[in-house]
Amino acid sequence: MEGLLDCVLRDILTRVGGIDLCVSEFVRVSGSLLPNRTFQRIVPELDHDSKTLAGVPVRVQLLGSDSHFMALNAARLAALKPDSIDLNFGCPAKTVNRHGGGSILLREPDRLLELVTAVRTAIPPEMMLTAKMRLGYEDKTLALDCARAIEAGGATELVVHARTKVEGYKPPAHWEWIGRIQDVLQIPVIANGEIWTVADYQRCREISGVEDVMLGRGMVANPALAHLIKYGEDDAVRWAQLESLLADFWMLVTRHTLPKYHCGRAKQWLNYLRQTYPEAEVLYQTVRTVTEPEKMAEILSPPVQ
Repeated sequence: MEGLLDCVLRDILTRVGGIDLCVSEFVRVSGSLLPNRTFQRIVPELDHDSKTLAGVPVRVQLLGSDSHFMALNAARLAALKPDSIDLNFGCPAKTVNRHGGGSILLREPDRLLELVTAVRTAIPPEMMLTAKMRLGYEDKTLALDCARAIEAGGATELVVHARTKVEGYKPPAHWEWIGRIQDVLQIPVIANGEIWTVADYQRCREISGVEDVMLGRGMVANPALAHLIKYGEDDAVRWAQLESLLADFWMLVTRHTLPKYHCGRAKQWLNYLRQTYPEAEVLYQTVRTVTEPEKMAEILSPPVQ
């Protein structure tokens, strides 16, 4: 989730618990060999054994359409010892698709096979290679063929976002298609899409038949979601705890991003949080027009005792 679930939010959310694994924002690969610093800038966890400070492994995601340069960059990334490498065949962004990356590749199962095979060949055999896909670009006609191609290329796990590119993020997610894909593959399939609550998680499992899920926007809106799924309702994160996390989030934002983005990042997360917490709605309305980082710091940082 480019521009949202970066290293800052990964750090904060994994502190809450219940998360087994994170996948990074994508590293865009075009017609060049990227320097190590590019991977390390997007995924600074690479300098910490590919884990967040809470100890949760981070899988590094690559996005591109040129098999030669995808392989070269995957080999360079592998030398930095990521937890594992993931390939993005699901991004619906127009700019990405216009340049041949992300979900537009779901029109061409043969290209998927070529890309996955090239990366699998370029990285150490013991390193896990996974992928994420949607159900298609315009429609779901090639969903099973795409999934088979990804498996045949050497991926050992597949996350399926249960909508096409054209469907975007509009409800519903077609969880039944995840089950159809699992039925034709030997590798594990993980469900993704429209999981906002524990009830959504339970229905997704029932409909798809798969064991594991990947959380995206639902986790941003409710940082306790993975914890609730794994450990139960009694362990929900209360607003008092979240206030402390917001203060830490602000501190990390000021450390990792340019000043012109500071206030926007705070509002961005609060905009999601207000879907779950009434207190976040109040706070969002308070900061909605704030543009000075100093003022935002006064609001989000706890008073000195």
